[in-house]
Amino acid sequence: MINIIEARFLTSSSSKSNLLEEGINEVAFLGRSNVGKSSFINALCNKKNLAKKSSTPGKTRLINFFEVIYKKEEEKYMARFVDLPGFGYAKVSKSLQEEWSKNLTDFINNRVSIRTFVHLLDARHPTQKIDKDVREYLRSIKREDQKVLEIFTKIDKLNQKELSKLKKEFPNAIMVSNLRKRGIQEANTTIFYSLFG
Repeated sequence: MINIIEARFLTSSSSKSNLLEEGINEVAFLGRSNVGKSSFINALCNKKNLAKKSSTPGKTRLINFFEVIYKKEEEKYMARFVDLPGFGYAKVSKSLQEEWSKNLTDFINNRVSIRTFVHLLDARHPTQKIDKDVREYLRSIKREDQKVLEIFTKIDKLNQKELSKLKKEFPNAIMVSNLRKRGIQEANTTIFYSLFG
């Protein structure tokens, strides 16, 4: 069994000048605002308020870093979770959105420590254009040593027929419910192996 036994918030960065140093395997979480990113990180780490949920979707503009320690049998493995700002909702000026977007793409393109991208999608809206764009973008920039995992959140909102259809359409994706803790163990194990082989 693979579990996260420790998790703590490290720091928030607003620009390239105050990013954490590289060197530890990182998982970057990205998804549309309101997809349940903070809740998912909290569920993975089994800590209620580790990643703060914003009451206003799209309000978080910072890159948040967390240190996590995985345990597999008797071995411990350290990694970092990187919570990226949600996209596609923010009520801010166009110029500010463009600036965020540039900072974010710079970070994603140039951050050597990122080993895994976790692209979170809302199970109720699986084919939104913005998610298709993110999928294509990640495919186009992914290095040989990086993995992209697609994880659908909020599966508890679907009935059995809708869930079966989603699984058929996205056979390689992981299906989770933060609320019911469904799929969380599978997600954790898959993330662990993507980092440490």
